[in-house]
This record gives sequence, structure tokens and C-alpha cells, in this order.
Amino acid sequence: MKRVMFTGGSGKAGRHVVQYLVDHGCQVLNLDTKPLDNPAVRTLITDITDSGQVFNALSSYMGLREFDPSLRPQPVDAVVHFAAIPRIMITPDNEVFRINTMGTYNVIEAAVKLGIKKVIIASSETTFGIVFNYEPRDPVYLPLDEEYPVDPPDSYALSKVCNEATAKSFATRTGADIYALRIGNVMEPHEYANFPEFFKNPEGRKRIMWSYIDARDLGQLCLNAINTDGLGYQVFNAAQDDCSSDLPTAELLRRFYPNVPVKTGLGEYETLLSNRKAKQMLGFKPVHSWRQALSERA
Repeated sequence: MKRVMFTGGSGKAGRHVVQYLVDHGCQVLNLDTKPLDNPAVRTLITDITDSGQVFNALSSYMGLREFDPSLRPQPVDAVVHFAAIPRIMITPDNEVFRINTMGTYNVIEAAVKLGIKKVIIASSETTFGIVFNYEPRDPVYLPLDEEYPVDPPDSYALSKVCNEATAKSFATRTGADIYALRIGNVMEPHEYANFPEFFKNPEGRKRIMWSYIDARDLGQLCLNAINTDGLGYQVFNAAQDDCSSDLPTAELLRRFYPNVPVKTGLGEYETLLSNRKAKQMLGFKPVHSWRQALSERA
């Protein structure tokens, strides 16, 4: 059994990832400001911007009940950090930046100082600087990979780039394995019903390069990252194998990014948020897709 401290497990992506971890034998304690409706997981109400709360939470007993035979804290195998303001336009920009950067600093600092050797943090596809730019912006090249020169123009993406730098700093200092997942547009199973509407207006998802990640496959990626040791600091894109469009990838490039260099050969419907590194280094094998979901609904 792996013992996993999970921040933000009550959120859209978090609740699916937590369930995936539980289904695969992990014990999970959810650290969040809102309870998670999951009988297999206890939520410890925690403000990640408060360093003292984070240190206390990460050294807490992980069991479900206050009358268990022993309430002694046990060693933690990994911390998965998803808690954050999830995008712009929810809170003022400075608050997005403050919560996301200080929260991540506090979580990583507490984890490594408590001797936890594996930390997974949620970064974002927005770090590439395309998604929340004021006006549409062409990327330097496609597909977007982990070597891309990130250049974020907004507070949310900037907070994620800062978080990646924080992760790299602590990994260098301590030797811990800290992996940042640049997560694409998260899709819950019921949301595949929206895809036919996406197809009518392919330009509507241009800013995210038509990327998406099934919430359940994101759980697989997190578990693979937990189980893969010795990589130090790494960044991985988190995306399905295909685009969230019924148009071939070459057609999307021709219509919407005709002047952008294409760095490598692409499959007929291959994602433009490259997941090749995650597949190669973490053994990521996405098993869900919009095609499968829509065929099951037919």
C-alpha cells in the first residue's frame, strides 16, 4: 500500500485521481478547504497558504476514524499537490498568483523537510503562453513539448512556471523526486457529451491546441509517477493521444497554424500537447478517448 497525501482532492480533477489511487490500493488523505464525498477518503481541512497547517497536515495520521486502534502517524510515500486557484477570472490576478505560488512552496517545503521523497505537482498547459494571452498567439513550434521555451503572459500561467522553478530548486537541494505535470483540459466522463458541439466550432478550442486529458487517465499518470523513482526533477505533459476535434491534426495545423513550424512527424489525429515523454519515461498509456465515449453513447 502506498500512502499518499493529496491536496485539492475535492476539485474536478482531484476527486477522480483520488478515486483512481484508492482503486489501485493507495491510502489517501485529502487536504482541501472543502470535504470530499468519498467514504474511503478522509478530508483534513487545510489552508495550503498557511505553512504551519501544511507541516501539521503532512505529518498527520491518515486513517479514517478518530477511534481507530492506533492514531500514530505513519510514513508517507508521496505527496500529490493539486490544490490551487484553477484558472484566471475567478479571483483577482494577484490572489491567483499568491495562493498558487505560496501554496506550492509550502507543500513542497514541508514534504521534503519531513523526509517525503516523492512529490507530484499540478502544473498546466497554460505555461506555454498560448491559452490566456490577450489576443490569439502562435506558438514557436508544434507540437508543444517539455523543451518548449515557456513565456506566460498571465498570472495563472506565471504562477505555474514559478511553481516549476520552486520544484526544481527543492529537488536540486534535497535530491527528492519532484515531477510537474502540465495538465491539459480535464474531461470527466459525462463531459464527452459536449464533444459534438466542439466539432461544430473547432476554432473554439484553438487556444488549448485541442488538448484534453481524461480525469481517469490523469489518475493513471499520477500513479505511474508515484511508482517511478529516481528521475529527480522532471516536467511531463498530461494529455490524451488524440485531439478534441474530429478533424485530422494536419487539417487543424493547415487551418489555424499555417505558419508554425512542426518539429516532428505526427499521427493522423495525434495530440499537439505532446505526451511522448510521459509515455516513454512513466509508462503512461491513455485508455479513454472521446471516440470511445461517443461510440458507447450511440
